Amino acid sequence: MTRSEFDDIRAHIDAEADHPGDLLRVARALLSDLEDARMREATLRSYYLRLLTAARATAAAEVAGYPEPLTFLTDELAKRGQLPATEDEVSRILADARTAAALLAHLEEAPAAITGTGPRTRRCAGTSRSLPR
Repeated sequence: MTRSEFDDIRAHIDAEADHPGDLLRVARALLSDLEDARMREATLRSYYLRLLTAARATAAAEVAGYPEPLTFLTDELAKRGQLPATEDEVSRILADARTAAALLAHLEEAPAAITGTGPRTRRCAGTSRSLPR
């Protein structure tokens, strides 16, 4: 949804403020949640783009033979406070990377086969969100 669509919905909800009710409260809460999610997504996309750009620049600098090609990547990680400071952090990060690589390799070599036979099972469990009364 565009920003103007959010504004139109909010204006419509505010125009109905003379008729309080659960539906309006829920609509306001959902609209706020949607706007928050959209802002978080935009922020994450921005971080991802900056990190991807730094990674590509690092790879290009290495190919070009620059003396310190990691400068682009370390600068971007430092801005986010993501550089490891201790030997324990280094060990944990490397262990996490090995685990992630192993999990991805396992997923790629043995994709889950979904068959239509047998009883239907629940695929998801957890608590549901309740609406205010």
